[in-house]
Amino acid sequence: MTWEPTVTAVVGRFVAASNATLLAETEDGTRVVYKPVAGERPLWDFEAETLAWREILAFRVADAMNLEIVPETVMGDGPFGPGSLQRYVEADEEFDAVTLITNADGRLWPLAVFDIVVNNADRKVGHILSTPTGLVGVDHGLTFHPDDKLRTVLWPFAGKSAPSGVVESVAALGIELEGELGQEITTALGEEAFLALASRVRTFLDNPVHPQPPDDRPAIPWPPY
Repeated sequence: MTWEPTVTAVVGRFVAASNATLLAETEDGTRVVYKPVAGERPLWDFEAETLAWREILAFRVADAMNLEIVPETVMGDGPFGPGSLQRYVEADEEFDAVTLITNADGRLWPLAVFDIVVNNADRKVGHILSTPTGLVGVDHGLTFHPDDKLRTVLWPFAGKSAPSGVVESVAALGIELEGELGQEITTALGEEAFLALASRVRTFLDNPVHPQPPDDRPAIPWPPY
């Protein structure tokens, strides 16, 4: 059954976020992270009013990869208009991903490869959460740009070959992009964004190795946390 929530109450705000990011509850009491389109700040390199769709499509891509690394995210309505609604996850507040990142811990491989595929321009330390079901990533509004934008703290994986299971996940995504998912991405973000995504998938499958950090643009988001 498709999840079609509506926000009925805003119960908090994530003040550190650069765009309006609200803790909210739906009609059945489910807690969600609500990011209204109206609360998106203009950016010079990402089209206006597309961040919510990027969040939603990031979940759809992770789901197509059969990876439970992005909480379920859909478009919904709320007091401040339509926006992305992501299931709120209870995260370990004592968790610090730095040690795992520094050691290129294998548990981070799914997120590292996911970021390559969606061209994540904002993988910060604080965007990696530890939950009872494993590691998940959040804040995927800066994804799917047609130009190379990968900015991540996961560069310790650079030059390393991805595990076969993660490569299979990318192959599964490639198949899904030939159908409804590809059409959704094209409709929401344009053909250029879709073609760039499909190209990144093919490039990774041809050589399933984490790329090296770029030397012609920032490689790490700021601030990194």
